[in-house]
Amino acid sequence: MFSLHIDTARTWRGGQNQVLLTVNGLREIGHRAALVAHPDGELWRRASEGLELIPLAPRTEVDLSTAWRLARVLKRLEPDVIHAHDPHGIAMAALALSMGGSGPSGRVPPLVASRRVDFHLKAHSFSRWKHRQVACFLAASEVIRKMLVADGVPAERTVTVHEGIDVDHVAATPPVNVHEAFWLPHHAPVVGNIAALVPHKGQRHLVEAAHLVVRDVPDARFLILGEGELRDPLTRQIRDYRLEKHVLLPGFRADVLGCLKSFDLFVMSSVSEGLGTSLLDAMACARPIVATAAGGIPEIVEDGVNGLLVPPRDHHAMAAAIVRLLTDEPLRDQLGGTGLARVRERFTVERMVAETVAVYARVAGRRRAADTARHPARD
Repeated sequence: MFSLHIDTARTWRGGQNQVLLTVNGLREIGHRAALVAHPDGELWRRASEGLELIPLAPRTEVDLSTAWRLARVLKRLEPDVIHAHDPHGIAMAALALSMGGSGPSGRVPPLVASRRVDFHLKAHSFSRWKHRQVACFLAASEVIRKMLVADGVPAERTVTVHEGIDVDHVAATPPVNVHEAFWLPHHAPVVGNIAALVPHKGQRHLVEAAHLVVRDVPDARFLILGEGELRDPLTRQIRDYRLEKHVLLPGFRADVLGCLKSFDLFVMSSVSEGLGTSLLDAMACARPIVATAAGGIPEIVEDGVNGLLVPPRDHHAMAAAIVRLLTDEPLRDQLGGTGLARVRERFTVERMVAETVAVYARVAGRRRAADTARHPARD
């Protein structure tokens, strides 16, 4: 099976990590996998060794010249499946296929699309057209799959494939001493958050919770690792609450896994979340979790078993859960241990790749059968 993967992002977030894990995982089990990526992006940089790479960078969603170049790539490589991992990638692949992106064999590869966000599909005409070209959507959570169906995608063209992580890689990552790295008091408990600084990640509610937490745990420190459009508003909010010594915004860090290993607990404050792969990383680091019951998060975190769930936007409940864990070390250890066992059982990259390959085989087989029915002389 030969799959061609497309991700057009320049930034590095959970989605791009999942692309790299998928492509590398496929290669490890003997499948050929090529990657189309932005030549100035972080995914391109991290995938630059050992991968079959094609540089393409659409300037807009409807970039006909880039789609034409992709059509030429498809004719040359003749993949069995195209797997688009982001919205611009879906558009570029759909346009390329409409331009005759089939090779000498005449077979048209099916388009598979990953859906990692719990946002509704856009309703304008081009969006509807491009999504009709998708043979199967891989939804990162059951919540996302049901949303796709509610938006008009036939249920038989959707399947839930929970994302996975490389548990062995996480285990082998050396820890970062966050107290030294960020000049924190030696014995201060550290609450960590790793996410882009964007509205749906809900960090403003985490800052509200921190304002309450420090009343009960004055030494507590909050590290919010990530970058984004809300840096300035969050900075002002921290200043208004006089939390400059308690809440830090260090920005994007390439060593987030090492930092995560030194957190006393991990908090996900999202108001909307497709699944939340940083939760999987936290579980693989045996970190106890406080998370909102948003989107697909309850498909990872079971309240009282491997973490504590609180309602989205409820900073009082979030603060109470954080204080509870900071003041109960046995509970932290229990939740962290259960989380590690759960991620090893249910959320490995090996499981994710195997389920993805099964989808490829199904849609490619269906397309081959359709091609044979239309052109029996070819076979």
